[in-house]
Amino acid sequence: MLQFWGGRSARKGVRRRPQPIRIDLNPLRPRVARPQGPILLVYGFGALIIVGALLLMLPYSTATGQPAPFLTALFTATSAVCVTGLAVVNTGTYWSTFGQIVILLLVQAGGLGFMSMSTIMLLLVGRRITLGERMALREALGEYAVGGIVRLLRRIALTSFVIEAVGAAILYIQFSRDFPGAEGVWKAVFHSVSAFNNAGFDILSGNTSFLVYNNNLMVLGTLAVLIILGSVSYTVIADFIKTRTLGRLSLDSRMVVTVNIFLWLLGAVVILLAEFTNESTLASLPPGLKLANALFQSVVPRTAGFASVDVGKLHDFTLFFTCGLMFIGGASGSTAGGIKVNTMGVLLSAVWSAMRGRSHVEAFGRELPEDVVSRALAVVVLSLGLVFSTILLLSLTESHTFIQVLFEAFSAFGTVGLSTGITPDLSILGRLIIIGMMFVGRLGPLTLALSLAQREEARHIRFAQERIKIG
Repeated sequence: MLQFWGGRSARKGVRRRPQPIRIDLNPLRPRVARPQGPILLVYGFGALIIVGALLLMLPYSTATGQPAPFLTALFTATSAVCVTGLAVVNTGTYWSTFGQIVILLLVQAGGLGFMSMSTIMLLLVGRRITLGERMALREALGEYAVGGIVRLLRRIALTSFVIEAVGAAILYIQFSRDFPGAEGVWKAVFHSVSAFNNAGFDILSGNTSFLVYNNNLMVLGTLAVLIILGSVSYTVIADFIKTRTLGRLSLDSRMVVTVNIFLWLLGAVVILLAEFTNESTLASLPPGLKLANALFQSVVPRTAGFASVDVGKLHDFTLFFTCGLMFIGGASGSTAGGIKVNTMGVLLSAVWSAMRGRSHVEAFGRELPEDVVSRALAVVVLSLGLVFSTILLLSLTESHTFIQVLFEAFSAFGTVGLSTGITPDLSILGRLIIIGMMFVGRLGPLTLALSLAQREEARHIRFAQERIKIG
């Protein structure tokens, strides 16, 4: 440390006491970087899962009053925060009302996203949101712009609560007839929140999901609408309300709506044809209910996890096709998982442009930036690698059939929650693998890769081009 004395007065004849000027000659100490962006999402979701697991281990959380095993609590908390719905125990009978409330709160927090919930808390206490927190929130919501992100969050939260309240009111019309008093209210609220957040948890007895309501169009229709609204994202809903026509939607919204409609219709037709004569699923239903249940089973893999038929008795062809729907998932910035329909739309546009001999990727009369196409390709390649690795590991640790293991892996990655019934029978290692897959599936492969790298390297050097043979 060097110290100099100075400080001459600006006015003549006036002397003031010199003030010391200190110069620190010590080497600059590197500041400890605060976690931001994707890495903050990883820490946030991880902390939320641990807190949820500890709460579920309390004696008050189980119906028997005995503390739940740590792995059971951890699996359930991860499934709830990652809005998956896979369960190693029956949610309606194993957990007490307190435990179910904990699960529902974890589902709500996981659906809105950790950054969204934490920002809500900061707003409630009157603290300003920093630029780093705004950028992390932008990443969590799948947005590009930072400006107005907090205002957007307020609208998302309000819209979510209103939709869940309306869904609960409609479901209560039926549940009030089937369950007495407050139990009917609680089941209506629980399933409305679970459906809108694409979680797939249910608290109906018998561990049969919504098979008992496969002839009730009001229940199935309400759940399907909640799932769709949760899986298309708030920005698409707001854009559609503002423009009211498909042709005036933004490119991103038009891509989401178009790909979703195509997949819903394709899924319904394939499932209807494949299961039409299956006595264990659709064969015993009248034609109208066959179509309704096929539509419902086309919507839920995107990514809610409810079921109006016995998933374990579907044909292998249907299970394999459903894996594709689960892998794609819902829209970016929504409560759904998967690689997202936006990503799928970009890749389909790239393939179509290549088949037409175009040098640039085009969609709906617009040219897509190269970095968007590269990001979509990275998401798909990383996702396929993760899913295939999980399938190989589960094939080594579990004794179930290959199609059951395949279905379980895709369900965990897409945070769907559908299962052929093998989840409670998974080994300890198998459960740990599924826990990791649900965590990665919720955050997204590319987000996790950016989290591990902590920053993107800007590259300004371009090498000489050289072609590689394709095909």
